[in-house]
Amino acid sequence: MSSHTIKNISAIDLRDRDPSLPPLIAEPQNTIAVLQKYDFQFKKQFGQNFLIDLHVLGKIAASADLKEDDLCLEIGPGIGSLTQIMAERTKKVVAVEIDDRLISILNENLAAYPNVDLVHADFMSLDLAAFFKEHGLDRPVKVVANLPYYITTPIIMGLFESGVPLSMVVVMVQEEVAQRMQAKPGSKEYGALSLAVQYYAEPYLAAHVPKNCFIPRPNVGSAVIRLTRREKPPVRTANEKLMFSLIRASFGQRRKTLVNSLSGSPQLSFSKEEVTEALHDIGLDEKVRGEALDLEAFARLADRLNKKGPLFG
Repeated sequence: MSSHTIKNISAIDLRDRDPSLPPLIAEPQNTIAVLQKYDFQFKKQFGQNFLIDLHVLGKIAASADLKEDDLCLEIGPGIGSLTQIMAERTKKVVAVEIDDRLISILNENLAAYPNVDLVHADFMSLDLAAFFKEHGLDRPVKVVANLPYYITTPIIMGLFESGVPLSMVVVMVQEEVAQRMQAKPGSKEYGALSLAVQYYAEPYLAAHVPKNCFIPRPNVGSAVIRLTRREKPPVRTANEKLMFSLIRASFGQRRKTLVNSLSGSPQLSFSKEEVTEALHDIGLDEKVRGEALDLEAFARLADRLNKKGPLFG
């Protein structure tokens, strides 16, 4: 078990609630009843896998540390299982769903929750700054979601890179992706995603989730990861764009040395001699590979190469 796994967060008991509230959508029999009522057929292109495990949902809620005054954003609410849990505990939930077949289901399932703002849209096509402003997300938001696995990385990186106000992101992702997000230098999981996520946030693996917690069962293992937004990046660099270009090029072909990866990248304009000299200047051997460098080393390398001229030819 990774040292970055949250060991102390206990799942919230979701059944401990006001009996006058609507039944929990996530109870397996209730989820099945909704699917049968609407004759709902899952669409593979939307990556739809609905959570039916209250313990896992309670773990997500606990990891997000939901408070009465919280503003939450959910991407891909499905039939509203997690949305309901957030709506009962927070001030506002903005839920973005791409599948038009689910909008009427969500409207019915969440009718008792006026603090849910349901949006029918493709999250990937949104102007996030304008969207946050339009929906009153004007202070740090908690993004809590069971994400479609095929767009996990662009969603998470899009949120961080956009500069919208975030306090944390707590999401269900493919287990392999969760491991990569929290990986450290030298491990086989370590790569460009590890560095990008850790530049913006502190990752913690909250739970491993078996396949039988979903309808339908996914083909891969899943995990809940919490990404707590950093107040400021852990490293400073004069050229952030160059640093990330170096990171991407370094892991494009993992078995290559940094000298070959960076000098051979069509996105960069450095010679083997320039890269070798820059590595020596920061105390690294010319045979080093990208997987050996941490964020600080990439920032130092970017600053050294930044002095050699423009990034792009």
